[in-house]
Amino acid sequence: MLKKLVLAAMLAHASAHAAAPVSDAATAAARHARQAYGEKVIDSLAAMVSFNTVADPKVPFEKNPQHIGFKRFIKQEAARLGLDYADHGYIMVVGLGQGKERVGIITHGDVQPVDPSKWKQSPFKLDRTSEPGLLLGRGTEDDKGPIATAMYAMKAIKDRKVALKKRIELYIYMAEESDWAPLEAFLKNHTPPQTNITIDAEYPAVTAEKGWGGLRVTIPDMGAAPGSTPIVSHFTGGFFDSQIPEDARADIDNADAALEQAIRARAAKQQGMRYQYEWKGKRLSVIAKGLSAHSSKPEDGVNAIAMLADALAVQRWRGSQAGLMVDFVNDMIGTGLTGDKFGKIAYSDDFMGPMTVAPTTLKAGEQGLVLGINLRRPRGKTTAELTAEINTAFEAWKEQNQVRATLQAQIGEPWVQDNAPHLPTLMKVFSHYTGIRDPQPISVGGGTNSRLFPRAVSFGPTMPGKVYTGHSEHEYITEKQLLLNLEMYTAVLVELAK
Repeated sequence: MLKKLVLAAMLAHASAHAAAPVSDAATAAARHARQAYGEKVIDSLAAMVSFNTVADPKVPFEKNPQHIGFKRFIKQEAARLGLDYADHGYIMVVGLGQGKERVGIITHGDVQPVDPSKWKQSPFKLDRTSEPGLLLGRGTEDDKGPIATAMYAMKAIKDRKVALKKRIELYIYMAEESDWAPLEAFLKNHTPPQTNITIDAEYPAVTAEKGWGGLRVTIPDMGAAPGSTPIVSHFTGGFFDSQIPEDARADIDNADAALEQAIRARAAKQQGMRYQYEWKGKRLSVIAKGLSAHSSKPEDGVNAIAMLADALAVQRWRGSQAGLMVDFVNDMIGTGLTGDKFGKIAYSDDFMGPMTVAPTTLKAGEQGLVLGINLRRPRGKTTAELTAEINTAFEAWKEQNQVRATLQAQIGEPWVQDNAPHLPTLMKVFSHYTGIRDPQPISVGGGTNSRLFPRAVSFGPTMPGKVYTGHSEHEYITEKQLLLNLEMYTAVLVELAK
């Protein structure tokens, strides 16, 4: 209740300041940034995209040539733009100005894995031609586009010789998508800026983030399946934990034409799915194609694992390991997004929205067939309560189906920012450049490094109502949005630091 009251006070404060104009110094610097550097910021983004900064478990970070090259480029770019640079290993800090008080801009330079076969050009080459107006490439939205705009915003402020009372510092972390431990260790001995914005989410401003959760359901091998009845011999899908899967496949042995027809009829009722059916002897392969999306926004994608399981729900499939997994997905998850079928775990918060539950990976592991389930949970239940409900529901399913299976759960905490005195400034700038009146802060399903920095609020780069393409196999930012972000980031930094 206290957090709700504090947030309400912040909103009232923002509304009271909505009429205050953006300063001439801010608008002049923003205008200069767009006019002088509109094309150069795209060139900078192209250079950043060319580095494959996906974490490689086989190559230590400090020896990874792609990460080394990316860091070298940032250092050179900072020098060319007249900005100072400090290398702290996993963290780079690019700075402008002096002062005891500092304004931080929080970003990351690593990116999520990518399937090059799904792209019209290489995902590590900025593609400006396949879809005119779009800048396609891994990291364009998450988070290399924001880094490029922040650096040129700082350059524009330097050009205009804006009198700053506060130092501006751009933090670029190189393992946000894979491991937060190095950043947490760094912040134990490093004093962060007093005021921070994260440019790794959505506009108008993000003051709450759901907690990330992961479940691992493992069904062990059941041995050879006897008889001649149809069985699911193979069921896999997905790419990585934080992506709504667009690919899944099931093989059915001892199938016949009637079974195929029943599956086709059920699949035809689904929206947004494409299927291929292939025969090899008596084996029917069903290949599903959905739509990838960031797992924090499952509504933006079409989940191939969940949809394929639903298409196969023309009968129960108890006779095999893969068949049991089909039944589990249908029984406990279904094609919904909020966990309504998983016992009593579903719940919602008035501001943060509902918990989302999405199967994201299905792969063979050492102990059996492993289903990865991604949760994004709002406030409203304790970790202990949610964990107990998950375990109770899972054990009930095991008992009902008389199967051997295991579950591992990792449940993260939701986060709410209730101390953001710079929120009115963000709202003022956003309203000025978009024409959207009385903007209000929002909550998102994704988790950013905001929660590690004091007074941090996310500010872009994605507009309200637009699909966030980071983590998808069609990641892009429009040229128009990149330049609008350049203006808004320039103006915000002037307003916060002058």
